Amino acid sequence: MAVLEVEHICKSFGHTEVLKDISFSLEKSQVLSIIGSSGSGKTTLLRCLNFLETPDSGVIKVNGNTLFDGGNANTKQEAAIRENRLHFGMVFQSFNLFPQYTALGNVMLARELQAKKRPDYKANKKQIRAEIQQEAEALLEQMGLKDRMYNYPHQLSGGQCQRVAIARALALKPDILCFDEPTSALDPELTGEVLKVIKGLADQKMTMIIVTHEMAFARDVSNHVIFMDNGYILEQGESRALFENPKEERTRQFLTRFKEN
Repeated sequence: MAVLEVEHICKSFGHTEVLKDISFSLEKSQVLSIIGSSGSGKTTLLRCLNFLETPDSGVIKVNGNTLFDGGNANTKQEAAIRENRLHFGMVFQSFNLFPQYTALGNVMLARELQAKKRPDYKANKKQIRAEIQQEAEALLEQMGLKDRMYNYPHQLSGGQCQRVAIARALALKPDILCFDEPTSALDPELTGEVLKVIKGLADQKMTMIIVTHEMAFARDVSNHVIFMDNGYILEQGESRALFENPKEERTRQFLTRFKEN
């Protein structure tokens, strides 16, 4: 069974159609990269999957359960949206860390807020918080940030901040980890350290969707690639096949520009 099924998603802003009849599926442990020119709808698609935007129509299923159905008003209720987001971990372009919290605090925060809803939280607060901290420390160590746990965002490099953001997304144990241009805000010399972390997660069989302009990385780390153009999925397929032998002329033009650069 597919972890994620997306069926006929459409999204407009005013009179501008941004997503046009988008359908695809994602298998467990698969890495899907979404590529295409700026304005092709890549980030909007990712935001719709994470319920940061509401599609106008279509269906989103995770593990066979329908999270969104354009014809079902209940899926648009705020409580349902918050619950649906837990299936996805989102790593943004610009980190979005809370400046008043340390790296450790940023990673622990969402888990703590989640834990406070547990009926046993007050009685076991100390133990629950210790468990959350232990897991957050392990994630930061996995990200190569063992010695930076108590640093604040302004004391970290861009690459370190992005690795904290990845640890924060992983802390909620999402079914699917999503990246929106994870290296676009980084200096070139810091890009490699973040890509190395993502490659490590792929090697660990983490299910991921990556919107990226790093074509060589998309080719090498992904199992499957989607090429978007003007709001449509123009072409999709196995990573190497799409990069080496694209079927659509528009895909060939896009990849030729990438090779020339």
